[in-house]
Amino acid sequence: MLNWAILFLIVALVAAVLGFGGIAGTAIGIAKIIFVVAIILFLISAVMHLMRRA
Repeated sequence: MLNWAILFLIVALVAAVLGFGGIAGTAIGIAKIIFVVAIILFLISAVMHLMRRA
């Protein structure tokens, strides 16, 4: 999932360099959402792992 976030970040950077501000803003927004979802899923996974060990 972090791969997708990094991909959208790269797309946003390229679009910004080429002057496509709207596309860059959208890609950054998508990258942020995917990054937050990945972090939340990681935290849930870590908590579940700790609960299973105890």
